[in-house]
Amino acid sequence: MQRFLLTARPVWLELEKALDHLENDPDPQWDLARTESFYRLYQQTSAHLAEVRHLTAERELRGYLEQLVARSYARIYVKGAEKSRGRWWQWFTSAFPAAVRRHAKAGALSVALFVLGAMFGVAALKIDPTAKATLLPFGHGQQTPTQRVQREMEDQGKRISEARGRFSAQLMTHNTRVAFFTLGLGMTWGLGTIVMLFYNGVILGAVALDYIADGQLIFLLGWILPHGSVEIPAILLAGQAGLVLGHALIGWGNRLPRRLRLRAVLPDLVTMAGGVAVLLIWAGIIESFFSQYHEPVIPYSLKIAFGVAETLALTLFLWRGGANESSL
Repeated sequence: MQRFLLTARPVWLELEKALDHLENDPDPQWDLARTESFYRLYQQTSAHLAEVRHLTAERELRGYLEQLVARSYARIYVKGAEKSRGRWWQWFTSAFPAAVRRHAKAGALSVALFVLGAMFGVAALKIDPTAKATLLPFGHGQQTPTQRVQREMEDQGKRISEARGRFSAQLMTHNTRVAFFTLGLGMTWGLGTIVMLFYNGVILGAVALDYIADGQLIFLLGWILPHGSVEIPAILLAGQAGLVLGHALIGWGNRLPRRLRLRAVLPDLVTMAGGVAVLLIWAGIIESFFSQYHEPVIPYSLKIAFGVAETLALTLFLWRGGANESSL
């Protein structure tokens, strides 16, 4: 393996450098010799990928080579890849969901930690109802859900009607900060990411129990689902990326140097972070212009149906989007 890395690594680094140049210059003026050199590097890297694919202990190296081959393949063969708009659309609809699926185990762990936190929040509130003021955020613990619903029904969004654009921007900024903080805490060998996922689960579980116990389930669904069906998965995806980063730092069962382990997961981390940001922009718009309005302005049934449709669409998108790239 050491001899293999010694001879093959310069090829990978040269190919990566060429790809970075292509991505920074959408219309490079390459002569025939340089184009042939790029294609030769792509062929050599593809051959190296075939050599390491059967080595189960070299998953990080395999992931790094798969990224290089996929990026090169897109540059050479994908129609319209030279156009920036086409590249952006391909990145979001193909590279992003493919990156999510490549780290399915980390995604499952992210969901499990969140669900575990939600269960803890429910149990804590059931055992000690006086903990409501501590567990619930944004002043929810200072009033009953029925009181909050009454206030919302009276306001009908008037508090933000004059500044919906600013409110939407604030939501996007706040949610993106939380998501990127959760991802960045992967630098603590994943421990910080685990805490953030668990903590956000605790909050959601406690809030849900509080509203359900007070007979406000329909209001809760109509309030949370339109934006939460995208916002919550985005936070979970950020947690997934943080766990991937933590695993690359720890390097369990991986003999590669830490620098190579991080280099192998970096493209997927950047792709996932960008995809999370796009999802949170959508969630911020929906929360500001749709979620904050209730009956009789917008029927709860319509809001719930919209949230369910978003959930199904996002699930299908992450499950099937970029299927060709993920199996390349």
